[in-house]
Amino acid sequence: MRHIMVMNAKGGCGKSTLATNIASYFANQGAGVVLADYDRQRSSLDWLERRPDKQPKIFGVAGFEDGLRRAPRSADFVIIDAPARSHGKELSDLVRHAETIVVPVLPSTIDIQATETFLEELKAVGKVMRKEVKIGTIANRVRDNTLIFDDLDEYLLKTRTPYIAALRDAQNYVRAYTRGLGIFELPAYLAWPDWEEWEPLTAWLRTKRSQP
Repeated sequence: MRHIMVMNAKGGCGKSTLATNIASYFANQGAGVVLADYDRQRSSLDWLERRPDKQPKIFGVAGFEDGLRRAPRSADFVIIDAPARSHGKELSDLVRHAETIVVPVLPSTIDIQATETFLEELKAVGKVMRKEVKIGTIANRVRDNTLIFDDLDEYLLKTRTPYIAALRDAQNYVRAYTRGLGIFELPAYLAWPDWEEWEPLTAWLRTKRSQP
């Protein structure tokens, strides 16, 4: 069973959007998928409640209540939507559940500074220091040809953490979320630019480079 966590202590950076789309991607690949929501705002579980019955099944778990105790052992993937403001012991406890951590970062000075501090703390967690977990960063909700995206791009390239992909700020994510769908479940004529942007991330998640 593979555990992929979407995490950043900074709130509002798109963790639930990434988690739900990663979950739906693997479900559409025929995998057994659990979506574990550790955030009491329940954004991922709310998405799952909207999900049409005809779409590939994803099993939801309220991680903030029960941890992963209710997750079926037969699942191939557990996608974890981590809460914001995780620090100290809470951060270490969450990281124990993951082999792969995806860190989304928004193009803003505040988010860049907050993520720099968060990555320093994350890399000091014992499991990360022992190289038992792999971390990748994602530039999220970006707009090309803006100065702040240039700043974010430059920052992520300079970190010693793999910079996996840049995802645009698109209404398709709103369309998908409100229908309980993933970006890969929207029609091709709408979503093909987003599919192309996701390819580096899905390719990374499929390979050993994202696993300890």
